[in-house]
Amino acid sequence: MFYVMDIGGGADLLGPIPAGTHARRAPRHPYGRAEDLADLHNTDYEAIGLADFGRPGNYMARQIARWTKQYKASETRRLETVERLIDWLPRTVPEDDQTTIVHADYRLDNMVIHPTEARVAAVLDWELATLGNPLADFTYVLMQWVNGTIAAIPDLEALGIPTMKEYVAEYCRLTGRAGLPDLDWYFAYNAFRLCGIIQGIVGRARDGTANSPQAAAMEARVPLLGEAAWKFAVKAGA
Repeated sequence: MFYVMDIGGGADLLGPIPAGTHARRAPRHPYGRAEDLADLHNTDYEAIGLADFGRPGNYMARQIARWTKQYKASETRRLETVERLIDWLPRTVPEDDQTTIVHADYRLDNMVIHPTEARVAAVLDWELATLGNPLADFTYVLMQWVNGTIAAIPDLEALGIPTMKEYVAEYCRLTGRAGLPDLDWYFAYNAFRLCGIIQGIVGRARDGTANSPQAAAMEARVPLLGEAAWKFAVKAGA
């Protein structure tokens, strides 16, 4: 097994976005571009030889099962909100109406930003990429508007970043979708998925196999994510 890498110039923007940084360089912040992710999801994976890159269909149900398994294997305390999600999410999965290439960890931390233009120069960390439901990718990006980096920015327009409503409309236009009716369900799923990921890190710290000195301290984030996920679940009809 191997993969091919290339060196690309640019900057990675970890942490808060510096106010005015890209507004001085170009009229739009690269995170406001729906084109990059839409291009990935519009790619004909069969035509480029990736028909066997993953298993088409039933992606969301399989993802819920995967992160539930990781959460349970790493569990350090019982959280009722997470238990309710483990019961509710598999029973309410929206239809997987499309299969595309999915990055599965598409976020600002995994982008290299062009040094002088408001565009993404490269996308990093393709370890989770497969064939799946493109809305898993897209709604994970939207979490930045809900409780992530973008949510903390007081003036999106000054940085050339659209509102979440504008970003959704642009993605739907580019991918030919009429709308996204199940956003709260996907937000619940994404917060639950982060519970599984972070609890996995906590479990490795417990077992002495985590390298990060912050791994044990991350345990406090799990119940907060569980509570946030359940609030979205309630909005979605739980």
